[in-house]
Amino acid sequence: MASASGGSENKNIQAPDATTQSIVVERLVKRYGEVEAVAGISFSVAPGEIVGFLGPNGAGKSTTMKILTCFMAATSGEAKVAGFDVYTESEQVRARIGYLPENVPLYDEMLVHDYLMFVAELRQVPKGQRRQRVREAIEMTGLEKMYTRPVGELSKGYRQRVGLAQAIVHGPDVVILDEPTTGLDPNQIIEIRDLIKAIGREKTVLFSTHIMQEVAAVCDRIIIIDAGEIVADGTLDELSAEVARGAGFEVSLPDEVSREEVLDALGPLDGLSVERLERRGEDVIWSARARDNRALRVALLQAGNHGLELRAFQPFRADLERVFRHYTVARAAEHVSASAAEEE
Repeated sequence: MASASGGSENKNIQAPDATTQSIVVERLVKRYGEVEAVAGISFSVAPGEIVGFLGPNGAGKSTTMKILTCFMAATSGEAKVAGFDVYTESEQVRARIGYLPENVPLYDEMLVHDYLMFVAELRQVPKGQRRQRVREAIEMTGLEKMYTRPVGELSKGYRQRVGLAQAIVHGPDVVILDEPTTGLDPNQIIEIRDLIKAIGREKTVLFSTHIMQEVAAVCDRIIIIDAGEIVADGTLDELSAEVARGAGFEVSLPDEVSREEVLDALGPLDGLSVERLERRGEDVIWSARARDNRALRVALLQAGNHGLELRAFQPFRADLERVFRHYTVARAAEHVSASAAEEE
């Protein structure tokens, strides 16, 4: 079930049993002086889920990930990974988690194989298992042709593969990825996307990104955070349906049709609004909304009688980009309007 919840609303939410969830966050807060970067958020991730963690710059994504990976302490609240508390049982959490930060620290002078052996040792992989674990990580991330080359000679795409390999070399239960495709070209993005899918077949994955297509193609579920609060949590279909509810219809019209012509053809409907959205092939897509969806449908069916060359129409469906904007840009505009009203 899709849901949107702010920090204050989360305070009465009971987090799921940590023993049945890979990640459990309950009323988590992080303050920097007077700035509240994370404002009492709660969510959970089930074993085997691939969850996209989305939000505008400065929304609190990286801060939350750093808390989950024990790089940073929370101000208050609780977080557990694989059943262990990130504050009181950080050693156990670190052993069960793989982390790819946005800027992965690699040693350019080391060979890929040697670097991964070094990471395996740091991760306390038993000595007798290190070569096998490194071999498995190299095979999963497609580094077979690169493992004898220095890291510094690799392309950006292969460096990201090395980053993913170091995140899984110790066999973690949970993998957290912060902007794993930053700076990659389209082909490299698809390659890393496929790797994330492969990793997700065996492990729980939480990752942040600004690339909407990536989330739509990979994720089982989406969490959107804005200004330190979780504003949406659900599958893409659930969130799309929630945003599209009461949103009217998408209408295909010839390019030369004006807004005035559309309004005239649809007639005097209560709350009628139309907006030109985008070109799609030879047609232009418009949104048409009214308070009474049934009356609007009838008006669209009869639009030809009023001289409007309507080629097709269908109920509005929000893609992920529109969902993201609804919960972030539109929400921010509502807050500004509310603040202005209070000042008056």
